[in-house]
Amino acid sequence: MMNIDVLTLFPEMFHGVFGQSILKKAAEQQAARYNIVNFREFADNKHQTVDDYPYGGGAGMVLKPQPIFDAVKSCQEHAKTTKPPRVVLLCPQGERYNQKKAEELSKEEHIIFVCGHYEGYDERIRQHVVTDEISIGDFVLTGGELGAMVIIDSVVRLLPNVLGKEESHLQDSFSTGLLEHPHYTRPADFRGLKVPDVLTSGNHRLIDEWREKESLKRTFERRPDLLEAFDLTEKQKKWLLEFENQKK
Repeated sequence: MMNIDVLTLFPEMFHGVFGQSILKKAAEQQAARYNIVNFREFADNKHQTVDDYPYGGGAGMVLKPQPIFDAVKSCQEHAKTTKPPRVVLLCPQGERYNQKKAEELSKEEHIIFVCGHYEGYDERIRQHVVTDEISIGDFVLTGGELGAMVIIDSVVRLLPNVLGKEESHLQDSFSTGLLEHPHYTRPADFRGLKVPDVLTSGNHRLIDEWREKESLKRTFERRPDLLEAFDLTEKQKKWLLEFENQKK
């Protein structure tokens, strides 16, 4: 079972997310355990303040180290896992999130997500508590909660048996290094818009080849940057040349 702790000042935001769809199924199957922690409860002052003005002046408030340090320690003690947790700080300065990172995190026993608000974090949190700083994109959100939800969903769906069939996620966009091929379902002819003949042919070798070629084509058209690091086969190189000639 994967233990997932979320440190947040707004725990109510997660109740609906964890109680629906794949995340709910994962909890019911005991593939994942969710624990939402309001780290304000760990503040060591009577007013339970978790932020303060930055040294040196400046706009905004900064999250204090003490509540985060103590909340993370408490989560570690309660999880009782065999190895230290990954502590993920949601931060616009972090590495950009991708499918490879999701696959890496899905192998962990325990992940703690730290969702901040205000201007930022005391630097000692980054230096002495956090193992990963992650950004879900080059934009700024009000807090880290939405980013944590995105990452948790992308990780939990990769856990064994959560999706029912392991191959369900193996052909997802980015899992193979390419974007996913187009999909079709019944009817085969919808108002004159027909499904490609190959998909109704019953010839699985040709279907697999069509899907591979369409996946490459979609990546070429929409995310050519992904091809820079992709190890193309000779057949795929020929297809790519064909796409380039069609584009001229």
